Amino acid sequence: MSTIAPYLLPFAAGCVGGAMNALAGGGTFATLPSLIALGLPANIANATSNVALLPGAGASAFAYRTELGPLGGVGWRTLALITFMGGLAGSALLVITPSRAFDLIIPWLLLFAFLVMLFGKAAAGWLHARVTIGPRTLVVAQTFLGVYGGYFGGGVGLITTAVYGLLANITPRAMFAPRTLMLAVANFAAAFVFVWFGMVRWTAALPMLVGGILGGWLGAAIGKRLSPRAVRIWTLTVTGATTAVFFWRAYG
Repeated sequence: MSTIAPYLLPFAAGCVGGAMNALAGGGTFATLPSLIALGLPANIANATSNVALLPGAGASAFAYRTELGPLGGVGWRTLALITFMGGLAGSALLVITPSRAFDLIIPWLLLFAFLVMLFGKAAAGWLHARVTIGPRTLVVAQTFLGVYGGYFGGGVGLITTAVYGLLANITPRAMFAPRTLMLAVANFAAAFVFVWFGMVRWTAALPMLVGGILGGWLGAAIGKRLSPRAVRIWTLTVTGATTAVFFWRAYG
């Protein structure tokens, strides 16, 4: 059993992470702790998680491909290129970040993502009533989203939703296609860097990848039966608990 455990844990975490991404996002909150529990340094665990969740992100982006169009006056191809370059920069930044420094940084990134999940929708609604983001502002925001997605990526889907929520005349449903594509592009760019620099632990990444695909399918099926409130409570519970554990780990 002990020889199977190192594969079962990432597989199970991939299932949970894939389901979370299918339901509301935040799958990294499930995959990253499991990899660290296996003894991986935080930066290696983050890179491995990124690559493991990439196929699921790519499949989702492919499913929405016919719904792509300009966003806030900027073409989706331009946004994808910006995101790709940002993802390369963010992942390169992770490569040069010492593992101990990343241990101290990551709880704050998790807290930021958790707060966006908690208040992002309300804040976006409040700002949307008062502010309209123009194309230039969107380009700058997308650059930062690409860098964040390449460097860490935890909660980036929900952060992207909050940013896109500031755009005039766009519904939450209309965000699905561009948001999903940008997440996949950032992951794809980061994967190049992480694989090149040997930061991916494949013995954990492969079972997690399989689990992520299965979890994504199951999460979509479950999501059709759960209320939005139940999904939100589950997501906030997991992300809040994970954030608290990482603060205790880094500063306790």
